[in-house]
Amino acid sequence: MNFEDLDWTILDRLRSHFIGGPGAKGPYWRGEEDLAQYNATFGERIGWKWDTVLGELGIRGWSPPSGPLLDWGCGSGIAGRRIASKWPTLTRPLLVSDHSPQAMSFAVKKATEQGMPASAWQPGAPFSTLAISHVLNELAEDQLKSLLACIEVADAVIWVEPGTHAVSRQLASIRDLLVRQGRVRIIAPCTHGNACPLFSKGSERHWCHQFASPPAGIYADSAWVKFGQRAGIDLRSLPYAVLVMDRRPAGGEAPLPKTSARRIGRVDALKTGARWLQCSASGLEEVHVAKRDNPALVKALEKRPGLPLIAGDTDDSGRTTYRELHPSRQ
Repeated sequence: MNFEDLDWTILDRLRSHFIGGPGAKGPYWRGEEDLAQYNATFGERIGWKWDTVLGELGIRGWSPPSGPLLDWGCGSGIAGRRIASKWPTLTRPLLVSDHSPQAMSFAVKKATEQGMPASAWQPGAPFSTLAISHVLNELAEDQLKSLLACIEVADAVIWVEPGTHAVSRQLASIRDLLVRQGRVRIIAPCTHGNACPLFSKGSERHWCHQFASPPAGIYADSAWVKFGQRAGIDLRSLPYAVLVMDRRPAGGEAPLPKTSARRIGRVDALKTGARWLQCSASGLEEVHVAKRDNPALVKALEKRPGLPLIAGDTDDSGRTTYRELHPSRQ
């Protein structure tokens, strides 16, 4: 990205639109330059979230089924291209769908430039994997119904949304709806298939979100630093909510221990240790680990947490020792 080439008239207008969330009123791209400016900036930051989600799925041994990949509500096509790059032999061809013909044309063009076979999706055409990215706060009721109809026929769904309180709880409610309907396995974020505990009494303030990491060296990139300052964005903060589902029987992914849980939000570093909120089959729980009891874990969580997956092993005395699942090697 070249900071000097950015058109802030376009970027300010798009950012104002995304914050306001009036997407259901119709397409907001005014031309290819809108999409190009978005793709290089706001879209690329969304791509960093996708990198984190796809990285977790890869570490856990999960991969999508072989067959066409549909990027629903594609925008500039960031999500579809990230997935197709991750699993090039499985997710072919790439199909794109959007209420804006300009967006579909741009997404096909960018994918083709990267050597990916791509085309606009014709409603009713078959696909295997459904990619959904940052659409919930823009959908009217009829559009959401159309999306749920696509989910119903997908073999797998990879869905990433902003990690805000409202959007992540809406995503969790859709997750619960699909679980109640059956025939779907939750791959992420949950370590269980029970009803989401976010909707239990007293949990209204909580929401399921994690934080992605920007690429290494991004803070040394003057163009990105200037962009963050001009746009009023903290490059370090990339909150996201995720929902990954699979209709196939359990396959090659690494099984999680029965005591596994997922950390929600950030880990609080305390003088005495570390504290976090986690979700498991038992519900929501706030955990505090004393530094004296597990100094290695506390140090790792303070420095650079790995995947937000943790397990608690309880001994005969009732004492629980926590450990990271797939800890970071960085």
